[in-house]
Amino acid sequence: MKIDLSNEAKDYGHAALRAFESVGGDGLVEAAEINPDERDRLLSGVFTELGAWDLAPRKDDDELEAAAALCRSAGYWAVPYPVAERLSKPVDLDFDGLLVIADNKPSAAVSGLELRWLATTLGGHRSVAVARPPVGSPRTSAFVAPLDLQPLDANGLADVALGLVLPCWTLLGMLDRAIDLTRSHVLIREQFGKPLATLQGVQFQLTDAEAERSGVEVLAKYALWSIETGRPEAIDDALALRLAAIEAAETVFRVAHQLHGASGFCDETTLSWFSRYSLPLRRLPVGLSATAAALTDQVGRRGLTGLFAPADEAGGL
Repeated sequence: MKIDLSNEAKDYGHAALRAFESVGGDGLVEAAEINPDERDRLLSGVFTELGAWDLAPRKDDDELEAAAALCRSAGYWAVPYPVAERLSKPVDLDFDGLLVIADNKPSAAVSGLELRWLATTLGGHRSVAVARPPVGSPRTSAFVAPLDLQPLDANGLADVALGLVLPCWTLLGMLDRAIDLTRSHVLIREQFGKPLATLQGVQFQLTDAEAERSGVEVLAKYALWSIETGRPEAIDDALALRLAAIEAAETVFRVAHQLHGASGFCDETTLSWFSRYSLPLRRLPVGLSATAAALTDQVGRRGLTGLFAPADEAGGL
């Protein structure tokens, strides 16, 4: 197993971080809320500069890693755009992006974008998806809109793993930023004449949050490797990653809000925006309990294969 991204992918991710910062950084999501119909135009230039939509993650392992790095960088700045979904687009049909959806009440954070979407359920049933107007403003909907579906075929199982894994890389980027924001806050904020960071209870909480975040990072690399190598267990690994990422997000954002106090829920604090815009990634296509149920149904009594299964069960590892 490769335990890290290639140097080229990491360099691309760093370049994306700088590019997103140069066009607005934290202000991107605020600008998109003010003018929701302009968010495509707001970001089209930086995606063109990065060559984002030229990446072919389904055809080339290096480009798959670059796509993951781009999603993580987009998450770090809470870029208000379905980057992972665009990068997951199918190769056998002419669509702009792929949405993994629930069987009931399908929805996705794609409102206001004139793009052609292919949707697939966890069971591989594919449909042409069209976003209806969102329920409420971006402040309350985070650009999530219900979808109208036109059934297409049942050939989507090959799409599911990538469609689940890349959004988890976006969520990982948001967890990176939540930890960084909280670390900076406790180093500056004082209590009893000392920085909050010197209090043992604060250190324990941050350690718990960082342990969760770093665990997701390792699992994200594992799930990406599983896709790269064409493992038959790729969907299992993708669901396991999604479950771990949702659980980690609950811990990281809980700790971040506790240590920020009331200010963490105010729009003047960057954490508030990140917490709100992480919700679609954590709840769609399905939330914590439904993801756990889907993973249980997928692996049954055999469990996850992992790295150390017998060679005849794990593709000769």
